[in-house]
Amino acid sequence: MTPLYYVISVILVGFHTLLSTFMDPDGGATWVLSIVGLTLVIRTALIPLFVKQIKSSRNMQLIQPKVKELQKKYGHDREKLAAETMKLYKDTGTNPFASCLPILLQMPIFLALFRLLDQAAKNQKAHGVLTVDLAKKFGEAKLFGSIPIKDTFLKADGNTGVMVLAAILVVGMTATTFLTQRQLMSKNMPADALSGPYAQQQKLLLYVLPVVFAVGGVAFPIGVLFYWTTSNLWTMGQQFYVIRNNPAPGTPAEQAKKDRDAAKAARRGGPAVVEVAPEPEPERRPNTRLQPKKQSREQRKKSGGRPTDTPKSEGDQQ
Repeated sequence: MTPLYYVISVILVGFHTLLSTFMDPDGGATWVLSIVGLTLVIRTALIPLFVKQIKSSRNMQLIQPKVKELQKKYGHDREKLAAETMKLYKDTGTNPFASCLPILLQMPIFLALFRLLDQAAKNQKAHGVLTVDLAKKFGEAKLFGSIPIKDTFLKADGNTGVMVLAAILVVGMTATTFLTQRQLMSKNMPADALSGPYAQQQKLLLYVLPVVFAVGGVAFPIGVLFYWTTSNLWTMGQQFYVIRNNPAPGTPAEQAKKDRDAAKAARRGGPAVVEVAPEPEPERRPNTRLQPKKQSREQRKKSGGRPTDTPKSEGDQQ
């Protein structure tokens, strides 16, 4: 954990030093805003991973019809089904677990911040560039002069302010987790992806993660709750932007974007851009020459002894 302690403490102390130029260095608001700044820096650094997550998630949605075909074809042979499914994932560059990567990578950071705050409050222990003096101030910091940021809902020691603020943050953390996943499933998943193993995975994230945060949140310090709630708000806003401006093909979000683009074009007075499938070209007949038929002796006499050819095809006449 030592490398993480250094990374977190450098960012945290950096923001605290900056904010202390116009805020109370010992105030809880200064430390909370430093934690918010730490969250924003970490989430900015995770943007490339988020882009990879979006691409993998879209691939998972688009290959669902092929996955269903494999299930019908190899449903009787689990080993063959698993092998063919993994081959499909490899060929399409899809990682079925990519949607969990941002959360998994944030967990060590979350744990390091939790321990840093907890040990600073209990033992004034220094970590990284967080000195003993700063650790003591960090552990003793209070919001509004009465809410220690080291306290939790379960260990509020009768402090109503701590319990109310912790409850608000836990509800906010749980609600943002649920709404983020709900937004993805209702707007940015095609109909084919709403059933099958991938859909079950998404439903699991929809209902299980909020419960995990709600149950675990009551044991998190106020400072850590600010970190996780800010991170969830970032995720929800980031996903809203992507779904609105670059939706997955064949989803309600894509149709909504087309409607917005058409309405915008109409307001500007220009024709709405409508994608029309090209009409198939008519089948061309081969230019074959019709050979004259052999005439009987009586037919030649009637025609004056000269053979008459049958009409030529349209292509030969040209």
